[in-house]
Amino acid sequence: MITKNDRALLVMDVQGGIVKNLGEKAAQFIEQITKSVEVARAAHLPVFFIVVRFREGFPEMNHRNKMYERIKNKGPYSLEGNSPDTQPVITPKENEIVVAKKRVSAFAGSDLEMLLQAQGITHLVLCGIATSGVVLSTTRAAADKDYSITILSDCCADRDEEVNRVLLEKVFPNQANVITSAQWEKTLTS
Repeated sequence: MITKNDRALLVMDVQGGIVKNLGEKAAQFIEQITKSVEVARAAHLPVFFIVVRFREGFPEMNHRNKMYERIKNKGPYSLEGNSPDTQPVITPKENEIVVAKKRVSAFAGSDLEMLLQAQGITHLVLCGIATSGVVLSTTRAAADKDYSITILSDCCADRDEEVNRVLLEKVFPNQANVITSAQWEKTLTS
């Protein structure tokens, strides 16, 4: 049985540099995620802010990683050090944890799993950018680690709307409950 104390909201890659990729959709997306963060806070659920961040000079990157090689060569934003592009767009409260990761999945190159285990979290509520990136990779990893998973469909975004739709409607339901943030809020108040 899942209780509210088993759950945590993971706000993934909703950080300065990555939000810029949403263009004109960014403001509405941030507003929607902010509402979900406030719902989690009101329900006294832990909120984890997951960001991708590398050390100065990118020593964690291998030249064979095509995506990260682009970022290392100063792609559309800087994910190096504590630049504004590596900071969560929604300001974490004093007791909320920012987890820095080194790969696409929220688990890869981070201490997320240790933090979740320490707090007895077994049910992850996922949202973030991009659906085809961090949401997909984290869903797969979390399922392999036997977490219960809920994905907030209206709090996931991707540059490719068709990929976003296919993942949310056809791929994710095999491993997660895919619901809207309004539906999720009702589960917390019932």
